[in-house]
Amino acid sequence: QVQLVESGGGLVQPGGSLRLSCAASGSIFNIGAMGWYRQAPGKERDLVAHISPGGSTNYADSIKGRFTISRDNAKNTVSLQMNSLKPEDTAVYYCNADLRRTAYTPYLTVWGQGTQVTVSS
Repeated sequence: QVQLVESGGGLVQPGGSLRLSCAASGSIFNIGAMGWYRQAPGKERDLVAHISPGGSTNYADSIKGRFTISRDNAKNTVSLQMNSLKPEDTAVYYCNADLRRTAYTPYLTVWGQGTQVTVSS
């Protein structure tokens, strides 16, 4: 069984920083794209950042210049460095990954359980 486990959420003051990490474990042949999404109360889950296996990145306009996504292919991890945090960044953050369990199975999308980020004074 494959799972993604996030860590690093918490409470931070406006202007502060947090680093989220997500590790994939289980029977994995290879991982394609990885990403971070967030969902605020009463809102839909939205893309925050996305990174390809080769390191190409894509960011939501609302966080450009403040957040940085990175990955370690050897360790099957993806991270999100969040700087200059604002109250509107408050949400549950989810990581996801497109991965294959074997060379002969199709890619499937796996989600983490989510980690709460609260930005408040």
